[in-house]
Parts: sequence; structure tokens; C-alpha cells
Amino acid sequence: MMFSNNDEAAINKKLPKELLLRIFSFLDVVTLCRCAQVSRAWNVLALDGSNWQRIDLFDFQRDIEGRVVENISKRCGGFLRKLSLRGCLGVGDNALRTFAQNCRNIEVLNLNGCTKITDATCTSLSKFCSKLRHLDLASCTSITNLSLKALSEGCPLLEQLIISWCDQVTKDGIQALVRGCGGLRALSLKGCTQLEDEALKFIGAHCPELVTLNLQTCLQITDDGLITICRGCHKLQSLCASGCSNITDAILNALGQNCPRLRILEVARCSQLTDVGFTTLARVRALPPSPPAFPPFSLGKSHGLGKTLQFCSLSLCPSTNWKGFFLLFQITDSTLIQLSIHCPRLQVLSLSHCELITDDGIRHLGNGACAHDRLEVIELDNCPLITDASLEHLKSCHSLERIELYDCQQITRAGIKRLRTHLPNIKVHAYFAPVTPPPSVGGSRQRFCRCCIIL
Repeated sequence: MMFSNNDEAAINKKLPKELLLRIFSFLDVVTLCRCAQVSRAWNVLALDGSNWQRIDLFDFQRDIEGRVVENISKRCGGFLRKLSLRGCLGVGDNALRTFAQNCRNIEVLNLNGCTKITDATCTSLSKFCSKLRHLDLASCTSITNLSLKALSEGCPLLEQLIISWCDQVTKDGIQALVRGCGGLRALSLKGCTQLEDEALKFIGAHCPELVTLNLQTCLQITDDGLITICRGCHKLQSLCASGCSNITDAILNALGQNCPRLRILEVARCSQLTDVGFTTLARVRALPPSPPAFPPFSLGKSHGLGKTLQFCSLSLCPSTNWKGFFLLFQITDSTLIQLSIHCPRLQVLSLSHCELITDDGIRHLGNGACAHDRLEVIELDNCPLITDASLEHLKSCHSLERIELYDCQQITRAGIKRLRTHLPNIKVHAYFAPVTPPPSVGGSRQRFCRCCIIL
């Protein structure tokens, strides 16, 4: 909106600059830039560095170039505390060096998906940004061990580091990192495929404050490394080991013995885990934990075992035959019975592809301590033994917000309709295949749907 000179004068006369400055402090980047175009007076106020302490440029990721980041850093200077350049593909090392030189009080920096940056950026951050606490370098695939060494030397206050899909990182980088950043509380190593157990041993030995750890798809990790984590990181509240197919029930036993605050466990596609391990873990009795310092990397809300478990993903936990087909699923109703008895805080449960789960297991869950006012999400897609009876057992789950029923062939529309009469706000995700087309009229050739051809 553009004001006439008289209107602007009246506004500026009635509202002191301090109040206008305070109002501008609540505006986003776009609105501030628009206000800066209203008049010279507003330009000065809108572009005041105190209004630019927290900046998220994600909405402009296709347009942002390095010079924009440089200009922002020069204007904000020491005021800037939090900056997100997530997805800004045009930003490189030179711009971030200028940024680091000008914004030495930066505490939170998100460079997720900034694929042009290299180890030179972390060297700049190490040299100028000693107050850095949270750093996201996910999908910055040029990052190597040299970056972790630099951060260790210059950013001793680092608490949260995300280097997901930085697949050049090895145990040497992790060793260097943890020796200088022993206060790490959240670490995401998702997709760092070169990491071995030795890297986890360094973390277990030097990071006693660790709360959140993501090891998804770290394929070389075994029981040996994760047990070291359990023994050294007693404050652990969130662990993702999905896709770490070498781990066994020994991990669940180690978590039960050493990590009483565990709230979030993701072990999808870990085919060697069985009912025995989950029974051990579910029976752990611990005091309620304090709220986590950081949300889990892969979830939008805090959801974890024993008396503390709130989120549990067991999806796709199969053992396979020599042909590689999913034949025998080791997670059965026995695990659900233990969860229903020992996990009163359970909010999210994923059982996708757990093909031995039956209506009886869901019945126990529906009668469990978490059912009435805790359970919010249950994922049952590709559980072929589940029928409408399971939906009847879940009617008492008054907090249930979402249920996944894809490819549950014994679930019917009528069963879902009955569930919705009790839980009208629930989101049900299901799929019903179309009816096979009838034979073509006047011809001898039968017409089949694609599914029938495959089968």
C-alpha cells in the first residue's frame, strides 16, 4: 500500500519510531521489503538490522543468488541469529564466506539442499561463527571429513548437526567432530553409507548429552556399534535405525537396560527384530522424561518405550527367503499385547507390512492404557489379516486422528463408515481396487483389468 505524503506524515507523527520499529519486528521478509518501499522513513525502519534477526528464504529458493545473501549479511550484521537458506541452489561458498564474516552471532543456520557449498563454507563458519549451535547440511553432498574437523575446531557450542546424505563422511570425520563438540545433543547421519560401527563408538564415548540420533540407511551399522551408543548415551530419547538390517534383538535389550528416557523408536525394515526383543523393551519401567530438547528429525511433532514410549515404527520388519520375497514377518500380536500393557503413552504406531498382525492384536491395543486418550495414529497398511473387526476394536480410541489401511483387503467401506460414526473427525487412508470390467460384448476375447493379468 502506498500513502500520500500527508497520510504518511500523520502516521509517523502519531506513531513514534520505536513503536513502528516494534511493529515491523513481527513482519516476514516479504512484508518488510514492501514496507521499505513506502517511504524513506519506512525504508530506514523496515531495513533496520533489529528486524532481521530471524530470516527464512525458503519461499524464494528459485531466485536467491549469492549476492542477495551477501547484502542481507551486510545489513543485518551482528543482529542476525537465525537464517534458513534451505533449497537455495544458487548460494555458494563465496556468499557464505561474506555471510560468516558479517554475521558472527549466528546461532542457527539451515543450508539443507544448498548443493553448491563445499568444505570451504564450514571452514568460514569455523573461523568466524563460534556461537553456532544448530547447523543443517543435509544433502550438501560435497561435504567431507574436512568440514567436520573445521566445525570441531571453531564451533565448540554446536548442539545439533544434520549431515544426512553427506555420503563422503567416514568414521575419521565423526571422530574429529565429537572430540571438539562433545555437547552434541542431536545428530542426523541418515544416508551416510560409509559409516561403520567405529564411528558410533566415538559418539558413545564423547557425546553423553546426546538426545536424538538418526542412523537411517546406514547399512554397515551392526549391534556392536549401537550397543556402544546405548551404554554411552543414557539421555537418548529418539533413535532412528530404520534400514539398518544387521541389527538384532540385542539392540532392543541394550536400549531397555541403558536408555530409560527413550520416547521415539524407528526400526522399519530391520528384519531380524522379533517379538522377544520388543517384549523386553516394552517392559522397561522408567520415570516420565523431561520434554526433549529437540524434535525428532523425521517427525513434525514429538511423539517413544516402556512407560515413556510415544512413537514406535515397526513397519516392514520381514525376514526373507533366498529369492528375496517377503514371506515371514516376525512381529506378531505378541508385540502388540506387550505394547498395550506397558506403553500407556503410545501416540503413534506403525505396523505397515507386518503381515502376522491380526484382529486379536488390535483388540488388545484397543483395550490398552494408551487407547482411550493417547493413541493418535496407527498405520496398518499391507496387513492382510486385518478385518473390519479391528476397526470395531479401535472405536474406543477417542484421540485417534489417522489410520492407514492401504491394501488391507478384508477391510470394507461399511466397516470404515461404522468407525466414522464413532470417530467423525478421523482421517482414513484406504484404497479399494475398481471392479474388474465385464467381458466385451460380441467378442470371444475376455477383457481383464491389469491386476488380473499380473495375477
